[in-house]
Amino acid sequence: MLTTFGFLDPPELIIILVIALVIFGPGKLPELGKSLGKGISEYKKAAEGKTNETKDEI
Repeated sequence: MLTTFGFLDPPELIIILVIALVIFGPGKLPELGKSLGKGISEYKKAAEGKTNETKDEI
């Protein structure tokens, strides 16, 4: 079997989702997904802002 470093295969992803469902329950998963999505979008905005600042300095 090929190993892919840094990437999750579908079976591994399913196992992680099942564990998250058991730990947090079905009511909390949508809230966790929403907060994770907001965090990722804020990170992207901040990274883009830093890139624009660097380009302005050059």
